Amino acid sequence: MDWNFENDRPIYIQLVEKLKLAIVAGEYPAGERLPSVRDLAMEIKANPNTVQRALVDLEQTGLIYTQRTNGKFVTEDKELVQKIREELAKQAFNKFQENMKQLGFGEDEMKQYVMKQK
Repeated sequence: MDWNFENDRPIYIQLVEKLKLAIVAGEYPAGERLPSVRDLAMEIKANPNTVQRALVDLEQTGLIYTQRTNGKFVTEDKELVQKIREELAKQAFNKFQENMKQLGFGEDEMKQYVMKQK
């Protein structure tokens, strides 16, 4: 996984986004144990408090859960994962449309462009 972070936004927010994307893309399958806070912090070269904060956010969304003494695991709620996947897809699509409009593309031109890329 790419752990490069931008300087313009807090790392924990970017970490939440990257982990969320990894979960909905299946890189961390349902029921899989996540690396410990310490291991993840070492892997991404971040403060453990930053990692913990990101994991708390993910737990609040329901994408991960904690098993006492066993660690944190990816949810097995496939409907929730699909819902979040669709939300992320919608955000990506809206961003694409916004970027294309800034380039001067109208709706018909966007459709033609997308069809050419297949």
